[in-house]
Amino acid sequence: MKKNMGVVDRTIRTIVALVVVALLVTKTLTGTLAIVLGVVAVVFLLTSLVSFCPLYTFLGIRTNKK
Repeated sequence: MKKNMGVVDRTIRTIVALVVVALLVTKTLTGTLAIVLGVVAVVFLLTSLVSFCPLYTFLGIRTNKK
């Protein structure tokens, strides 16, 4: 599993995930939208931590410098 995410990409994903988590904790988001965005936030955090996005591999995208 080669890293395919750059620092900027990882930072943006982490910030978006933290904002979604904050909205979930404060009950601003509820219902189905909350569940979907919660799952997306978890995926964003996990991919940011490992610097690898499976979708990027499928699409042939690399945001990190070689």
